[in-house]
Amino acid sequence: MEIRQLQTFITVTDVRGFSRAADSLGYAQSSITAQIQGLEAEIGIPLFNRLGKKITLTEAGKRLLPYARQIVALHDSALAQTKESGIPSGKIVIGAPESLAAYRLPAVIDAYRRRYPHVKIILKPGMCQQLREEAKNGELDVAFLLQEEATFPDLHTEVLVREPMVLIAPPQHPLTKSARLRPADLQEEPILSTEPGCRYRELFESYMNRCGTPVRTDLEFWNIEAIKQCVMCGLGIAYLPYVTVKSEIRQNRLVVLPWQDDIVPVATQLVYHQSKWLSSALQAFLRMLRVNAQMWREEVADFDPTGSLSKGSG
Repeated sequence: MEIRQLQTFITVTDVRGFSRAADSLGYAQSSITAQIQGLEAEIGIPLFNRLGKKITLTEAGKRLLPYARQIVALHDSALAQTKESGIPSGKIVIGAPESLAAYRLPAVIDAYRRRYPHVKIILKPGMCQQLREEAKNGELDVAFLLQEEATFPDLHTEVLVREPMVLIAPPQHPLTKSARLRPADLQEEPILSTEPGCRYRELFESYMNRCGTPVRTDLEFWNIEAIKQCVMCGLGIAYLPYVTVKSEIRQNRLVVLPWQDDIVPVATQLVYHQSKWLSSALQAFLRMLRVNAQMWREEVADFDPTGSLSKGSG
C-alpha cells in the first residue's frame, strides 16, 4: 500500500470521479485507474461501486477512507517537519460558515497573506456540523464554528469571541416603537431565515417553539447580504449575528429591535484535531488570529442586546 495510492483514493473520493481526479493530480486517467486497481488488489475487495460514469464508495471504501486520510496527513506532517526552514510556507486549509467567512476572517487572511506570501490559504465554506467532521478527519487544518459553546471528542476547541445576536428590522417597522419585545409579538411577523442547518437559526426556532410561538418562515436564503437587502426593503425581519449587520445599523439602514436576550448564546470558536501537528505556517496563523480575536472581543464589549450600542454606534 503506497502513499500515492492512498492520495489518489482520497482524491477520487473527494472529487467523485476518476477523470476529475486525473485533472486534479496531473496524472493520466489510466494511471489513476491503475493505482486504484492496485490498491483494490492488495486489499482484496473493490473500493468503489462503478455505475456507468457515477462512482460511490463500497462499504470497504468507507471503512478505509478515514485511515487513508490519517496516513496521508501523518506522511505530509513528517515531510513538512523535516523540511521546514523557519519561514512559513506551504498550505493551510480553513473551513468556516458563510457569516464568519464573510465578516470575521477576510481581514485576518489578508494581513496574513501580506506577511507570509509563501503560504497558500484555502477557505472552504460549510455548516458547523460538516466543518467539525472535516476537522476531525483531517480534511481541514482548522475550522471555525458559530454556535453554542461546546467541546467535541478529538478536537481542540477555543472560544474566540461571544457573538451578540440581533433581531433586525427596517427603521420604519412598527415593532421599533415597542419598549421590549416578547416571542408573542413576533407571531405574525415574516422571518427571513438563513439556510437549513445554520445553528443559530436552529437555536432561535427552538426557543420560539418552546415559547409556543413557532417561527413563520416565508423566505430562506443562502446569503446574508440577500437577507439584509430584503429586510431593508420591508419583506420581513431577521435574526442574525451583530457582526454581519453592524455597518447597516451604524448607517441607520437597519435597526436592532428591543429583543429579550435569553436564547442560548453563540460564539465564534476555533477547532482543530487534538493530535494535529502545527506547522510554522499554521502556528503563525493562530497567533495572528488570536490578536484579531482580542479586537473582536473589545468591539462587541459595549453591545446592548435590548436595541442600542452604548459606544461606537455612530
